Amino acid sequence: MKHGLQASEVLRELAPGQAVSGEALAARLGVTRAAVWKQVAALREMGLPIEARTGAGYRLPWPTQLLDAARIQAEWGGTGSAPVQLYWELDSTQDELARHLSAAPDLTVVLAERQTLGRGRRGRAWCSPPGLGIYLSCLKRFSGSPAALSGLSIAVGVCVVQALTDVGVPGLQLKWPNDVVTAGGKLAGILIEVSGEYEGPCVARVGVGLNVRLPLDARAGLDQPATDLATLCDGAPPDRNRLAARLIERLRAGLLRFEHEGLAPFAKDFARLDRLAGQPLTVYGPHGMQPGVGCGIDARGALRVEMGGRITAVHSGEVSVRAG
Repeated sequence: MKHGLQASEVLRELAPGQAVSGEALAARLGVTRAAVWKQVAALREMGLPIEARTGAGYRLPWPTQLLDAARIQAEWGGTGSAPVQLYWELDSTQDELARHLSAAPDLTVVLAERQTLGRGRRGRAWCSPPGLGIYLSCLKRFSGSPAALSGLSIAVGVCVVQALTDVGVPGLQLKWPNDVVTAGGKLAGILIEVSGEYEGPCVARVGVGLNVRLPLDARAGLDQPATDLATLCDGAPPDRNRLAARLIERLRAGLLRFEHEGLAPFAKDFARLDRLAGQPLTVYGPHGMQPGVGCGIDARGALRVEMGGRITAVHSGEVSVRAG
């Protein structure tokens, strides 16, 4: 009899979306039915809505694909020497890169099936159940100062939209400074964390969190409307390994382009996708709430807002912005 059954092993058996009895799972995995039940309970605690039906067994409401490093490499051709590291569980992909900041090669990518402490901008928690999203971080080294990276989140947002468009996802927009959104709410978030010397060099950890399937229970705990790829793709989201490969490919290429050309090559695409352009919004900053109208971005990636008859440049580190 096998010892030490892992939740990931049970999820792999349930990933096709077909019902499997506890007895059959126990036989396949070489464990007791009690061990299977324990790991099913653990997966539910992680946010997976596993169903249990008398006479049928356990099942996910829909199929999913677990991430596979070999498949991801095959999807994009595996070119380049920078590693792609895949984990079942991390506190966060951002923190994993931080732990190896000095030694990790440029453009190293870290992915996790699950994050226990996933986070977004301003430390907000990011829902990260296994099998239901893409959670990745990419390390990029720059010779310049952190100040030169002020438009990086804009460039990364364009790269994420390009990757999603590659796999057929419709209706995407970008909400300054770091969200991929649709009419139904937030689909993906971008987190840029920079460390280094005042005058350079510096290192950016670029995190992307993307909702592939977001269960109703998870949506209920969020502080803003959210959506997922399953909703946008009529219940059939893109293959997660193919999607991860496209994200890595687009992100690495975009970061290299930003390194050499800055924000300018991304500005036209951002303008086309800009959710806030021409829209009423509220700026929340040190001086309280101020209403205005979005007027695009400037050359450094700051949001241009018309307030009281004049255009003001708003920087992401100083304020938050809400549409409407």
